[in-house]
Amino acid sequence: MRFILAHDTARSLALKAVMEAPKGWTVRVEPPKRTLEQNALLHARLTEISARREWCGQKWPIEAWKRLLIGAWSRATSRPAYMLPALDNQGVDVIYTSSAELSKEQMTELIEFIDAWEAEHEHA
Repeated sequence: MRFILAHDTARSLALKAVMEAPKGWTVRVEPPKRTLEQNALLHARLTEISARREWCGQKWPIEAWKRLLIGAWSRATSRPAYMLPALDNQGVDVIYTSSAELSKEQMTELIEFIDAWEAEHEHA
C-alpha cells in the first residue's frame, strides 16, 4: 500500500494500515518524488540545450547533457558522486544521482540550476 499524506483521512488510513500490518513489514516515510510536469519540463530544457549548444566543440545528445548538468548541479550543491574504476577496466565512471530519484524540491533546484546555467552561457 502507498499513501500520499495529503489530508487527515489519508493519515488516518496510513496509521490504521501500520497498526494492522504483520510483524516484520516495513514502513517508509519520504518526501514526494518529482512530478510528471517537472520531468517534462526537465526534458524540454534538455532538448532545447542539445539542439542549440555545443560542448567541447560538438553537439551532444539529451542524455549526455542530462549527465553533464546533473553532475554540475551535484557538485554545486555538495551532493555525493562516486568515481569508480570501470567494470571493464577501461577508465573510470562517475556516478551521480539519477533524476528519477529526485524529490520535488530537488527537481525544482535542478531545473533552476539549468536555467541559471543557460542564462550564464547564453552568448557562449
